[in-house]
Amino acid sequence: MGTDANGLSPDLRVLRKDDWDKWYDTLIRGFGGVPESAEERELWNALTEFDRSLGAWDGDECVGTAGAFSFRLTVPGGASLPVAGVTMVSVAATHRRRGLLTSMMRRQLDDVRAWGEPLAVLTASEPAIYGRFGYGNATLSLTAEIDTTRVGLSVPDGTDDVRVRYAVPADVLDVCEAVYARLVPARPGMLARQPGWERLGVLDPASEREGASPLQCVLAERDGETVGYARYRVKPEWEPSGSNGTVIVEELAGLDPTADAALWRFLFGIDLTSKVTVRSRPVDDAWQYLVTDPRRCHPRVRDSLYVRPVEVGAALAARTYQTPVDVVFEVEDAFCPWNAGRWRLSGDAKGASCERTADAADVALSVRELGAAYLGGVSLGALGAAGRVRELRPGALAEASLGFGAGVPPWLPHGF
Repeated sequence: MGTDANGLSPDLRVLRKDDWDKWYDTLIRGFGGVPESAEERELWNALTEFDRSLGAWDGDECVGTAGAFSFRLTVPGGASLPVAGVTMVSVAATHRRRGLLTSMMRRQLDDVRAWGEPLAVLTASEPAIYGRFGYGNATLSLTAEIDTTRVGLSVPDGTDDVRVRYAVPADVLDVCEAVYARLVPARPGMLARQPGWERLGVLDPASEREGASPLQCVLAERDGETVGYARYRVKPEWEPSGSNGTVIVEELAGLDPTADAALWRFLFGIDLTSKVTVRSRPVDDAWQYLVTDPRRCHPRVRDSLYVRPVEVGAALAARTYQTPVDVVFEVEDAFCPWNAGRWRLSGDAKGASCERTADAADVALSVRELGAAYLGGVSLGALGAAGRVRELRPGALAEASLGFGAGVPPWLPHGF
């Protein structure tokens, strides 16, 4: 670890409960210093896993923070894999460029390995930071601003059988969570929410509404069963020509196409609005195939979840492969050298094994590219075309690339 101005190394230790306020204040300052509401602060205190969180201390001053939530992540094939959700990483501006971040990442990945979790995942405030620690961007998220005065919806038959009704978000939390839980196994990248995390979806501090309404909620129901929900806000705006409000979609989940369509139709039709804004949605979100004019929806994509194999063999064996693969990977991993070397992956749609081998390598890549391709949203072939993956046996890259596909694009439903 780097030294401070007095030549002493900051003390890196597991977070104690009575140090949380000072630790969290350091984190807030690292992200600009804007205070959070008491409600937000209380929730993050409750969610903090103290034995999985690290603080760097220079005397009594906290100068670095890092945490790792214990999540379960859906991987291709539907398995729910234990992962470390890396979070709350910051280094005080007074202690930059001294190796402190590297020291925290080193300690954290050693801990994750000891916990028996084959993957670490994170969302990056600055994407350029984490590649050197082996994290690769594995999912994208979709953002759009839809002009609902000129864009209509063509909904599937049966949509009229779905009833949409208002509900108080906190009052129907359990019902919404049950819908969400049914969707988790169907898409790689989704997180099985641990107890307490359901509160994140209804966190509604006034300071973050930016002129929009308090959080609103509707349920989609068919034959008395809840088949979907949407959480949203409305931001009223008025111009000399009339209303120009915006519907801001915070979360939407439907168990089938007609439930999904009924929710989107409701959001498109809210009075006194002319736009629907969607953020952090799957890149194959269904509304894109219902709209009458996709050009007036202004879709954009951005990076989302970054994946880092901590135990290459266990990680690759935990998922399935949409076509048979039998490939030897030569893996480069300077930061976690126990992963470096050759691994034979043999698998198909029923299961897989991944063991060390002395056989000649078919494909060479770094652990970063392996993480990017792991959930099936980034093609190994595309990484090869970019020069990030090297084919050593003719045909091996195409075989591996096809097998790694997931059938449905991976998606991270919320940050952490």
